[in-house]
Amino acid sequence: MKYPEATILIVEDNRDDALLIQRALRRANLINPLQVVANGEQAIGYLKGDGPYADRSSYPLPELVMLDLQMPRVSGLEVLKWIREQSECRRLPVVILTSSDQAPDARRAYELGANSYLIKPENFEELAQLARRLGASWLLVKEPGSDPMFGGTAVSPRTPPTAPGSGNPPQARFSRRISPP
Repeated sequence: MKYPEATILIVEDNRDDALLIQRALRRANLINPLQVVANGEQAIGYLKGDGPYADRSSYPLPELVMLDLQMPRVSGLEVLKWIREQSECRRLPVVILTSSDQAPDARRAYELGANSYLIKPENFEELAQLARRLGASWLLVKEPGSDPMFGGTAVSPRTPPTAPGSGNPPQARFSRRISPP
């Protein structure tokens, strides 16, 4: 995975939450390019490369999707189901980041192929800690004192090995994660 290709797609209908997630990822020294869409329809359009997302140099396929569940028009669960039905997206890691702590939501998300189900923390510091843990499992982390854009040492790819026999990455482990059934 190369730095310019390691885009994170954030699917979040609440503008304030989307901004907080972006800030938390930056505070955790994650240097992945971020793309944000505001609903499930836009997420599917982005992943298909339709309409305004047709230019893959500006809107590359992501390496990770952070997906809210409760959205207007097309829900996060519907987006997740669509992702898992597409051959080009089927192995794309999807982390559910939602305010829903309902076990049926978590169970359904895992049944549809979510890699992780995380409850949105109640404050920014907890969100930043979650972003650091997420980076240790899935993303690219800027090493202290480095700046890859100016010849610094680098970016550490954090791609987990596949889970035995599944072809899918193992689920990240977080203290506020709802475990699969």
